[in-house]
This record gives sequence, structure tokens and C-alpha cells, in this order.
Amino acid sequence: MNEHPMRKISIEKIVLNIGCGGDMEKIEKAKKLLEIITGNKPVITKSKKRSTFGIAKGKPVGVKVTLRGKKAEEFWKKVLEAKDYKIKASQIDNEGNIGIGIAEYIELPGVKYMHDIGILGMDVCVKLKRPGFRIKYRRIQKRKIPKNHRISREDAIKWLEEQGIKVIYNGS
Repeated sequence: MNEHPMRKISIEKIVLNIGCGGDMEKIEKAKKLLEIITGNKPVITKSKKRSTFGIAKGKPVGVKVTLRGKKAEEFWKKVLEAKDYKIKASQIDNEGNIGIGIAEYIELPGVKYMHDIGILGMDVCVKLKRPGFRIKYRRIQKRKIPKNHRISREDAIKWLEEQGIKVIYNGS
């Protein structure tokens, strides 16, 4: 029996983040790298409050870019290729979001080392969705997604396995 079309899971967005710890030279390099890799304009992220690391509120601490639609799906394929189509179960949270770390950008297929940038790593966060998820963003009235329509960790794991991705439990 076919699955109901409203239960189909897909990628809503992918957020790439490079933390730079307030180093403006590293922020400029990260900004250039994300623009080259994605083709989108990156945004500089700022600290929300004073940290114990000595970074004052409102100071730049990193760079991020958000991918949606076809670009997100194409980048997801590159990330999977870099990770040999394997994801640890601990990289999936209870809402079905996936967080993956890439130690060096040269792990991504088709990306060559750039001398002017050096070696940088990044965080890749994948947000999954089902049709009808946009109702929670409407401001007309407070709306909630029913529990049986939310994406659970098990749903995300099942979706990954349907995509041909091996989910690794406890390092095995």
C-alpha cells in the first residue's frame, strides 16, 4: 500500500555554519568559501550575549548560509558522498533534524583546496518537513502540528534508510 502524500518526508532546508570565534580574517575566508561552495550569499552571525571566551554581545562569531529546494537536495547528495552514505544515529535529534560535521571542506566531492582560504570545517544541519508544516508559521492564530504528523527520530531514520543511507548505532 502506498504511503499517504501528506506523510511524505522531504528536506525543508540545509544550513551550513562555520564558527570563527570572532577572528575577522577567518570570517572573511569562511564567507568566501561558503559563497564558492553554494553560490548563495552568506550571512555573518553575531554573538547573542557576552560569553566566557571574551566575545562581547553583537560581535561577529561565524558565517552561515541557508539552502532550500533543488540546491539543498544537490548539496545533501555531496554531503552523503563525503560521509560514504553513513550517518550515526546520535546525529539525529528527537524532531528528526540531522546534524553533521565536516572536518575539512575538501572532503566534499568537486571542491578543491584553495590556498587563500586554507582548511576550514563546517556544520551541516538538515531540517526535514512534511506537507502542511507551514501552518505553524502563520501568525493569524496560534497553530500546532498534531503529534502524529510531526517527524520523530524514528521517522527520520526510516527516511534515511529509504534513501539508501546506512544509519550506524553505537559505533557498530
